[in-house]
Amino acid sequence: MVLSGYPSVVTLFAWAYGVAEHKLASVLPRRWEHVQGVARQARSLQPMAGSDADLLESAAILHDVGYAPDIAHTGFHPLDGANFLHLIDAPARLVHLVAHHSYAALEADLRELSAELSEFEDERGSLRDALWYCDLTTTPDGEVIDARDRIAEIQQRYGPDHLVTRFITQASPELLAVVDRTERRLSAVAAG
Repeated sequence: MVLSGYPSVVTLFAWAYGVAEHKLASVLPRRWEHVQGVARQARSLQPMAGSDADLLESAAILHDVGYAPDIAHTGFHPLDGANFLHLIDAPARLVHLVAHHSYAALEADLRELSAELSEFEDERGSLRDALWYCDLTTTPDGEVIDARDRIAEIQQRYGPDHLVTRFITQASPELLAVVDRTERRLSAVAAG
């Protein structure tokens, strides 16, 4: 896939990597480590993602771009990231995956931003699940982690009274179901 205004040799992932690096690497180095780890997880899912592998890896490297201070307008990074990507003419499917990563719809409800998030489509398929899986199995420092340990890490990092802790606690059953579905899909692909 080639974006308008970019040479035809630039892949979607190369473009996405450049955008994420520009927005995160110097101002949020730990976030930059995380998104690189999520992208590595996405790359490991290439056999399952098939023709959508480049899109998955691109969504993985960009999923937290909304944390960048210059584009964090609402303070809700999935929405801020999707709005930014839409403004720079990123492919619609990439924008929608970023908007809805890791059960953003539930957190949008808690933040009273559901109407704004509803402008973006949640595709609810295996690619979306794979993106959630990659995020949920990557530490803040970009290392692979068990999803249950990642949930516990988030709860501990934010503390008991934080909105993110309320969100991750409520979201856990669905997030873990996504991890299970993705692992089953991976096993099926591996089994041939």
